[in-house]
This record gives sequence, structure tokens and C-alpha cells, in this order.
Amino acid sequence: MSDNRPIGVFDSGIGGLTVVKELRELMPAEDIIYFGDTARTPYGSRPPAQILEFMHEILRFLQAQDVKMAVVACNTMTALGLDTTRKQYPFLMVGVNTGIRLSLSLTKNKRIGVIATQATIASGKHGKVAKEADPTATIFPVACPKFVPLVESGKLAGVEAEEAAHEYLRPLVEANVDTLILGCTHYPLLAPTIRKVMGANVTLVNPARETAVDACNLLKKHQRLTGKQQGATRLCFSADLERVKVLERCIFSGPQPEFELINLADYAK
Repeated sequence: MSDNRPIGVFDSGIGGLTVVKELRELMPAEDIIYFGDTARTPYGSRPPAQILEFMHEILRFLQAQDVKMAVVACNTMTALGLDTTRKQYPFLMVGVNTGIRLSLSLTKNKRIGVIATQATIASGKHGKVAKEADPTATIFPVACPKFVPLVESGKLAGVEAEEAAHEYLRPLVEANVDTLILGCTHYPLLAPTIRKVMGANVTLVNPARETAVDACNLLKKHQRLTGKQQGATRLCFSADLERVKVLERCIFSGPQPEFELINLADYAK
């Protein structure tokens, strides 16, 4: 049994494309529709109720595209809204993997740093998962509100990025963490700058791959993998298509995907 409908993926901006990259490598035959809310990014400092409102708007758009699965490629929306929204829509849903279990398998001193948006850190999700998996591990959470705007503006390196990295990461260096979870899908794009501050001995964990594996396993479980030979990628955004096209090349190689400007108001109930 197969299902040729597309997989929907969404985020507050371009960061979720790091998950699309992993999905594409893992399941090249699947069609993927991505939505990035570039008109309203960042989400991490917004009130939870507003973030949930935006999440429902995006899910209604994906429902109109007849997706078979929605991958919430945003840690903030995963932490705040996945559990409450997954039963409200007629498709499978997967959130961003916390990366905790992978980190626990990699850490030597059980001192694990987590960097994420303010909303994700405030949710305490990583600490809760870690406590359940290994109560002897210590989690050091740090909110990094400047990181998403830096990525969205294309400032992946340079003075501004390095100053922000030093501001947020120095306490983690001083805490002697040996593993650092990039708890926002935007952050892998800053990995070279983050590694420069943290040092070569600290392992950076990007949960995007585990998220793609989770999505693949759920599709297999429900027998919804495609029967096609090759999938297409459609990238939809709410603003700034030309800027997005430039940043997209930092993530993907090969043929350029299809781009589309979307007004979510067209899909409101």
C-alpha cells in the first residue's frame, strides 16, 4: 500500500529547510511542500497563544494541500503546540526530535547544553525528556533570541554572529558541557560560528536527522510511503522570496526547487 500525497513541513522562517534537507536525503521519492512564515519570523519571543494561532493558520494551509503528514520543523511550535494540535487535523504529525537521547549516547560527562528560542527554553521540554531518560544528566538551557534574526537576514558569520555567539555560549563553555543541542532548526546554519566559540571538543547535535527518521518511521508504520520514483520540492513563504532564494542555496545543492509566495489569509476558515 502506498500514498503519493505530499509531506508538509513548516517553520517560522527558513530554519526548517534543514529538516527538509534531511527528509529529502532519507526519502528522495517523496513530494515535499514547505511553508516558512518569513513575514512574521521570529516566533520565539511571541506570546504562546499567538504562536498557536499562527500554527493553526499554517496547518490549515497544509490541509488545503492534501498532505499526508505535517512535520513541525520548529522547536517552538513543537514544544507549545504539537500535543494539542495533532488530533485536530486529518493527517499524521511529527515534531522536532529533542536530540536528548542522541546527546545522552554521545556525552562523556553528562553535562549537556541546549540552545533554543525563548519559548522553547521556557517550555522546559528538553529538561523533562532528559530527566525521564537519565536523571543523572545535567541540562544547561540557554535562550538565544538574536540567532534567528541573524539567520533570517543571512548573517551566518562575521562580527555580529560571533558577538552573539560569545554572549550566549560563554556560560556553557564555563559550565564544561561536552555536548550541545542545537534546539532550533535555524541554528545549524550558524554551526561554524557556534563551533568556533564552543571549541572542537564539544559535540554539536543537530536533531534534524532524527526528526526525518521519526517522520519516515511513522509513514512506514501507517504504510503511507510513496510509490513514486522521484519526489519534487515546493518551497512556500509568506514574504521575501528573493532573499529566501539566496539563503536556500546555503542549504541545498542541485536543481533549484519551485518557489511560491503564499498569503495564509486565503486559507482562513
